[in-house]
Amino acid sequence: MADSDGGSGRSPDADRGPLFAVSPLDGRYARYTEPLVEYASEAALVRARVRVEVEYLLALADLDAVPLRIDPADRAALRDLYEEFDAEDAALVKAIETEGHGGIPATNHDVKAVEYFLRESLPARLDADAVGPWIHFALTSEDANNLAHRLLLKPAVEQVLVPELRDLRDALAGMAREHGDLAMLARTHGQPATPTTFGKEMAVYAARLGRTIGRIEAAAGDLAGKLAGASGTYAAHHAACPDVDWRAFSAAFVGSLGLEHAALATQINPCDDLAALFDALRGANGILLDLDRDAWLYVSEGYLGQTSDEGETGSSTMPHKVNPIDFENSEGNLSKANADLGFLGEYVTSSRLQRDLSDSTVKRNVGAALAHCLIGYGKLGDGLSTVVPNEQVMRKDLEATPEVIGEAVQTVLRREGHADAYEHVKELTRGRRTSLGDFRELFGELDVDRETRAELRGLTPAGYTGLASDLVGELE
Repeated sequence: MADSDGGSGRSPDADRGPLFAVSPLDGRYARYTEPLVEYASEAALVRARVRVEVEYLLALADLDAVPLRIDPADRAALRDLYEEFDAEDAALVKAIETEGHGGIPATNHDVKAVEYFLRESLPARLDADAVGPWIHFALTSEDANNLAHRLLLKPAVEQVLVPELRDLRDALAGMAREHGDLAMLARTHGQPATPTTFGKEMAVYAARLGRTIGRIEAAAGDLAGKLAGASGTYAAHHAACPDVDWRAFSAAFVGSLGLEHAALATQINPCDDLAALFDALRGANGILLDLDRDAWLYVSEGYLGQTSDEGETGSSTMPHKVNPIDFENSEGNLSKANADLGFLGEYVTSSRLQRDLSDSTVKRNVGAALAHCLIGYGKLGDGLSTVVPNEQVMRKDLEATPEVIGEAVQTVLRREGHADAYEHVKELTRGRRTSLGDFRELFGELDVDRETRAELRGLTPAGYTGLASDLVGELE
């Protein structure tokens, strides 16, 4: 069986538009996923294969041991085959694979179809009989495929996903700086806890996301390509041209494509580099899922108000509702992305012996995982742009929960040498509603000096935010 997972042609509904797409990524959400078409579509993969094959042919022509010379004009014409690759070219390659074309029977093999496409498309001035044998010379399909996939994945991440993540990081940093002093009741275990500021909480997310963006960029920069033949031994290369240093050639060629070189491989690139990148993306998505859920809760509690479009419907039956749908949509898409990325990272790093083909169809779903990421990032950005902190609600919540200053009270008393400070405050506050008056009554009974008593009486929930506003300055 050839290295093709067979797409047999066009669906009867192929020209009916997004409403007839099998996947919502190409249907309902097509307008959001469009930036990935250049990197994640079947046509993009075919174009990338053409690029690899053309550049490999040109690299062979630079070897003294290879009786092939291609002048600058013909080199430019060959590069035009992928630089100007269009829908008609992609359809032709697909026809060669599935139906046959111009006397070429159907290959049922996607990479072989690219080879025949190139032979059919050589510039007229080139001697096809002389050049043809060197197209795909000594390569296995995976040599072309692993490089093509990485030539698409790297810019998809660096040019589409990372800018979206940076926009989110910048939005969070902006919110952090704007609201660094806005006191807010914190909740640990879902219960009232030491107050914080809204800005500081957004700064935490901005800092986490910034670090993870660096991890994603590093993983994308470490993508490594393999070009070593059918079992990773350069056997066919060495048999045909034993005087060529094929290891050096391979390293130089892969490097010229902007990828690291995987020197040791079987027929396939082991894909540990892909798994590392998928894991880095999952890390970013995990942070943003955390934010989606927190934002949803803040909206539910009234800490965040939402702006709404006048004509928009929040509920088909309850006219008053303004739902946090952007955060919910983001949560759903990022959850789906992480499930896919986890599966991909686990699956592509294993292969039976030197090669099995199950990974081929799996890798075709990388674009779908990236698309769910992209939708999730965009929806979260939309959500953040429509929420406004509600200072009145936050302050009211703080005033209604004076027991949160108990931590400060018992800590100050410890400083003053009161070994039973914790127990005093616990007796006053645990499991009961407490007022500031109750605390002041306690302060009057304590054996402390005038300055300490004044210090304790000055404590308020809204003022008990520590260095929260200063911590926002930790953002770079």
